[in-house]
Amino acid sequence: MKLDHDQLFKTLIRTFFREFMELFFSDVAKEIDFSHTVFLSEEVATDLAGGRKGRVDLLIETKLRGEEALIIIHIEPQSYYEPAFAERMFLYASKLYETHRRRILPIAVFSHGRKSAEPDRFGWSFPFLDVMRFRYLRLQLKHRNWREFVGSGNPVAAALLSSLGYNKSEALQVKLAFLRMLIRLELDPARMELLAVFFESYIRLGPDEEELLKLEVDRMKQGEASQVAKIVEWENSWWKQGRADGREEGREEGREEGREEGREAGMAESQRAIAARMLGKGMAPELIQDLTGLPIDEIERLRTETR
Repeated sequence: MKLDHDQLFKTLIRTFFREFMELFFSDVAKEIDFSHTVFLSEEVATDLAGGRKGRVDLLIETKLRGEEALIIIHIEPQSYYEPAFAERMFLYASKLYETHRRRILPIAVFSHGRKSAEPDRFGWSFPFLDVMRFRYLRLQLKHRNWREFVGSGNPVAAALLSSLGYNKSEALQVKLAFLRMLIRLELDPARMELLAVFFESYIRLGPDEEELLKLEVDRMKQGEASQVAKIVEWENSWWKQGRADGREEGREEGREEGREEGREAGMAESQRAIAARMLGKGMAPELIQDLTGLPIDEIERLRTETR
């Protein structure tokens, strides 16, 4: 068992939808009436290319300023290259319009590292007739440099800092920038932890970089250094210890039941350790379920055990 990155992204957008739109699609955000924002349930779009099914996960019902008619925003996270992606976006929009009979605003968010630009349209034509032009908004995270966002007071910018474009040699600078952003945001513990979990899922410092991080923290002003040290300490005791617990459990299980079973048990135990620490921080079971993928009844059992 491991963190579900698609679910992690969906949780981030559900929590910070307005901030996401304002950060990357500011012209659109100016037109949206955020007083009406409803996240719709997941839908399955059948009869896609190749006869397969696809799940449309992030659907937001809202409306434009000065209008009463509702619209639907469809955000599609894509973590790998798919040649027929543009066609799939068109089919999703078609199915959504068929179901809801409302204007659909499609948005594609690409997190893979492909250098070439992803398409933002689909259609067909003849020499005598341009039949159909379908377009959608496109965001390729790796094509945006992390330095563009370090001065932002936007929590989504902080979370996605490790998903943006940066060189491996800049990993330490990215981590320091994230920690400083987290301090400035002054969020409640649950939201702060969501940002930290997201950020840490896409960047890892090596041992030498961890030592340099400690030195950099020591050089900070006293107040800032104290706050950063608390965040780093929390990460060490929560995220990294959870992984260590999982590895140890995996080794024990591996000796008894075989190497593969041990690895699986270790990952499961890591998730339980992470969930237990989330509960200790007062995070809601539903949010923990989104982040870890653990069943809600297992999270409730953990809550009872940790009281």
